[in-house]
Amino acid sequence: MRSISILCLVLILFSSPLAALAQQPASLLPPVPAAPAVAARGYILLDFNSGEVLTEKDADETMDPASITKLMTAYVVFSELSKGQMRLDDLVTVSERAWRTGGSRTFIEVGSRVSVEDLLRGMIIQSGNDASVALAEHTAGSEAAFAELMNEYARRLGMVNSNFRNANGLPAEDHYSSARDIALLASAIIREFPEFYQFYSEREFTFNNITQRNRNQMLWRDPSVDGMKTGMTDAAGYCLVASAEREGMRLISVLLGTSSAKARADATQSLMNWGFRFYESHRLYAAGEAVTSARIWKGEQDTLDLGLTEDLWVTVPRGRYDAMQAALELKSPLVAPLAPEDAVGRIKVSLEGEPLAERPLHPLARSTEGGLARRALHSVLLWFE
Repeated sequence: MRSISILCLVLILFSSPLAALAQQPASLLPPVPAAPAVAARGYILLDFNSGEVLTEKDADETMDPASITKLMTAYVVFSELSKGQMRLDDLVTVSERAWRTGGSRTFIEVGSRVSVEDLLRGMIIQSGNDASVALAEHTAGSEAAFAELMNEYARRLGMVNSNFRNANGLPAEDHYSSARDIALLASAIIREFPEFYQFYSEREFTFNNITQRNRNQMLWRDPSVDGMKTGMTDAAGYCLVASAEREGMRLISVLLGTSSAKARADATQSLMNWGFRFYESHRLYAAGEAVTSARIWKGEQDTLDLGLTEDLWVTVPRGRYDAMQAALELKSPLVAPLAPEDAVGRIKVSLEGEPLAERPLHPLARSTEGGLARRALHSVLLWFE
């Protein structure tokens, strides 16, 4: 039997519109300064598109998430809406339990019928604990059952340091999350539910003739911020998840356990400004786009386009885009039949010798076997390869 060998190709990544970003030699470009010092128990700043973490502190430590919990509540409801299990105009009968929930409120009335959309806005914009419980009961029958759904969805998202006991984030034993898990959750909401993410940018909401402002001060301080959620209890401190987009680059910051509403906003602004100032992100290859073509043996066609199943994004210090290299490693020989789910090689992207990203390469179309005579001929030719 012939052994499988690996064919390596190295490509220099050039793109003329981006080449202007790297006119200076890398050695002359200023180094990236250290991230701002942030007074929070835990935090993380990441690039949404690439998933690259730019800075973090105790991001895997479990902490009280307070009303940041409502991101998980919203994710479950958004999932049910997207599956057609409920609709925005569905009417929810408010239970006495939901009505009696303390803390921040939307001021829904017991026995009244409120739309899912109004409850979502009440929860997201006003941080209504009562609206959160009403949504949980409508979705799962009880808040306890809904918490089980929250934990199931959290496991699917890879939130390994989270456990939820309620839908609103009021203090409860064994109710916790982490900055990294919350960043994963925020990313999933933005990626999977763009039609609902817009709720997080709304600055105020009026319900029952009561107008309340969104507690996310970043919506007023920074025009690039378009969401997400605040939280505060005595145990959790002041927490803030924020997402901002500038020139096609989106950053997500999560801060847990700051000392005041001003402190969480100031810290978020510092992290955002630092991240956007000193880093840039680029999509190198789109999903379904041909990265290369390869010789295929014993198939109906002689060559087959290879590419990625997901977009490949990278985050690099500003001015260093043209210093990247991509290396292709392909299995050799490639023999039909091959399906789009088969991994036939890898693409590895590096910057000045340091690895940045690595993804499997897949056929972009199915390669079926050729006829008997063609397969026999290729079997002979392969001995001379």
